[in-house]
Amino acid sequence: MREDRLFLLLAVLIGIFSGLAVVCFRLAIEWTQITLLGSSLVPSFPRVVLAPTIAGLVVAFLALRVFPAVRGSGVNQTKSAFYISNGYIPFSTVIGKFIACGLAIGSGQSLGPEDPSLQMGAGIASLIGRRLRLSQERLRLIAPVGAAAGLAAAFNAPLSAVLFVIEEVIGQWSAGALGAIVLAAVSSVVTMRAFLGADSLFRVPPFRVAGAFEMLAYVGLGIAGGFASLILLKWIVYARPKLMALPRWTHYLQPAVAGLLIGLIGIRFPQVMGAGYAIVDQAMHGQFTWKILLVLAGLKLLATGFSFLSGAPGGTFAPTLFIGAMLGGAVGAIEHHFFPGLTGTVGTFALVGIGTLFAGFLRTPITSVFMVIELSGNYTAILPVIISTMVAYGISRAYQKVPLFDVLARQDGTVLPSLEERREMMSLAVEDAMRPVNVVVCEPGDSIPDIARRAEAQPEVALLLRVKPGEWWILDRDEVIRMAPDASPTTTVIRVKSKGPLPYLFPDQTLSEALAVMADWALLPVANRANLAKLEGILTLEDTLMAFRKAPKEE
Repeated sequence: MREDRLFLLLAVLIGIFSGLAVVCFRLAIEWTQITLLGSSLVPSFPRVVLAPTIAGLVVAFLALRVFPAVRGSGVNQTKSAFYISNGYIPFSTVIGKFIACGLAIGSGQSLGPEDPSLQMGAGIASLIGRRLRLSQERLRLIAPVGAAAGLAAAFNAPLSAVLFVIEEVIGQWSAGALGAIVLAAVSSVVTMRAFLGADSLFRVPPFRVAGAFEMLAYVGLGIAGGFASLILLKWIVYARPKLMALPRWTHYLQPAVAGLLIGLIGIRFPQVMGAGYAIVDQAMHGQFTWKILLVLAGLKLLATGFSFLSGAPGGTFAPTLFIGAMLGGAVGAIEHHFFPGLTGTVGTFALVGIGTLFAGFLRTPITSVFMVIELSGNYTAILPVIISTMVAYGISRAYQKVPLFDVLARQDGTVLPSLEERREMMSLAVEDAMRPVNVVVCEPGDSIPDIARRAEAQPEVALLLRVKPGEWWILDRDEVIRMAPDASPTTTVIRVKSKGPLPYLFPDQTLSEALAVMADWALLPVANRANLAKLEGILTLEDTLMAFRKAPKEE
């Protein structure tokens, strides 16, 4: 109990430190951006090209020679710490992530600070756990606690951070972990707001939905978002291993080349550079035409691919939000042209588009829905968001079987559990393995000669004694037959040596639960929940193993 209470207290402490780290990280990105690109809304020609190119060379040197663990977004690295390294993340990774990502994002690379913040929070938590010499179980669990704290402060959305960590890092709802994760997320957001204010990332416009017919408009957005996310997914999945296979000296140049390409795009469209939160805010308030929105969505998709494939450290959350907002606004404007009666504004569609791309690209549908709700502060949006995100998620699953994070892990030579497959996998139930009631059921008043005759007529089945509802015993078959010749017709079966009482199961229980109690028993009775005296079937170890063998395997 003392360690449990200490762990909850540590969760608050981790949240405070992670919130402070994220505040410093965001300020560092803004300072770098002003220093390298200037304070103007439209950076000058030399800066817009040279800043990301030169910074790319520095970032590559840092990532390859000084801080080799900072490459990637940070999500898979945190999962690896949880599943492989018992929660260990060296603090040098936190420092390297802070410097390299701050320089990459601040110089204009099309990446975001959320994923790095997640890994920095996990690294801070790992350091605290090691210093306090926590048990291995707690040390392993402390990384997701810090991850939730870092992501919550970066997003200013504690609920979304908690859901994402559970949905994508841990993969299961654990009562022992949930309390600590929530405390860390809330305390980090409170800390961050004390310095940067309570305003959300975007100024969300009013949201209103007229009727059921209007939901079809969001189906169209889901289709567009699903295929847009597929384009980016397929591109990364195909091109990343090819770039990784190039000679090592090219890896020092790849971030610089990506920076040069992004800088060339930025000459005409500087909006695609960096995280782009301000541009998303403008799109939500109808400051772009649908043509410009489509152009920005396409160019941001290109820029994000360049940055991510180059190996520049940084996250994909912010670019995904940007592409989704631009695409959503464009789809909304086009649909308004053909159906002027739609009540949803361009800003409304841009808001829903954020969750749509997030669900299609990162494959975290629950987080996607609640992220939009949390950002908007309006549950009116929940139905359009659910419709649009589920359509995009379904399209992404249909045409890209393996989620992005799983693909990246395998390309890096690491086999991490597929949490999406775990979510989709149906648990086998007792009713999937049990056999019909092929046992001789006896009552305490039944005579031994009668039971012996029934046993000899069915030599392959077991004898069960039902003492009372919910209490079953296994009778010794040989003992019953041996006693039968000398027993009187009134001698009851209760006198026979028995083994019990047996644990009993219900048809809807999982086979995993059954395995936990059946090690010492040849068979277990399966009872009816409404009537414990009624036998629904029996379950043996052989039946259980055969059911697992016949279960469909995930691709």
